[in-house]
Amino acid sequence: MIISASRRTDIPSYYSEWFFNRLREEYVLVRNPMNPHQVSRISLSPEVVDGIVFWTKNPAPMLENLGALEKYPYYFQFTLNAYGQDAETGLPSKDKELIPTFCRLSKEIGRERVVWRYDPVFLNEKYTIQYHGRYFDALASRLAPFTEKCIISFLDLYRNIKNNIKPLNIQPPTTNQQYELMESFAQSAQKYGISLDTCAEENDFGELGVRHAHCIDKERLEKIGGFRLDIDGDKNQRKLCGCAMAIDIGAYNTCLNGCVYCYANHSRTSLNRNLSQHNPESPLLFGEINEGDTVKERIVKSFRIR
Repeated sequence: MIISASRRTDIPSYYSEWFFNRLREEYVLVRNPMNPHQVSRISLSPEVVDGIVFWTKNPAPMLENLGALEKYPYYFQFTLNAYGQDAETGLPSKDKELIPTFCRLSKEIGRERVVWRYDPVFLNEKYTIQYHGRYFDALASRLAPFTEKCIISFLDLYRNIKNNIKPLNIQPPTTNQQYELMESFAQSAQKYGISLDTCAEENDFGELGVRHAHCIDKERLEKIGGFRLDIDGDKNQRKLCGCAMAIDIGAYNTCLNGCVYCYANHSRTSLNRNLSQHNPESPLLFGEINEGDTVKERIVKSFRIR
């Protein structure tokens, strides 16, 4: 199986101690987001984990402990985009902290293990098409020695983000604007030798040399791990998603990045409550097993071709 850590929250930024404790004990408990009283016990044994995919905007807290991952094939999806603290209120300086962290991580583990994400792309009076073009080019010039690939996605107007984005007058790009943006991004990516993909986008930018992404990437894990995987696509994701099947071990309403466009935080009250219940020693990301909870062992297996 592949572990996703995590589409629901930034585990490397805020829960790295908890995560390494879970690896040491080789299991984790995860509540069902649709029914919190249903809890799965998931093995993290290297015998069944075919790879770990980290999603993060700041993996700095993990850098001193990367040796604990040596038994697992893994890679990072590291998001660096054009926005300031008006849109990403909890992030440190990109120039002073995040870009150097990206470079250091790549030097430590190899550029094939660090995928750059520039997403989600949205527009307003400040973040114009021209602004994105300049910023993407500047980032690409600095990150090119430290990554092979960049994945782009455009903002999806999830119902729970509409109120959060109103103050900034944020809008997703139209189809014509998407093509204009992608043309600019593709020119920069080609100039610096970076492969460019899109994440779950309906429009086809193949004529620009842009492919559809596999964010949970079977082929990347095969290359890193030195094996082959017989694994299906993830039927629980959006129709246009190209990801391989994975188990997510995160939880909604637990991320402190403060991104106004985030779909994973929909309640500040829930966020504060969950944060107060986080215990790095607990097998759950937050809280404990309570009366009325049902814990079941999830049947998992390796998909490696022996």
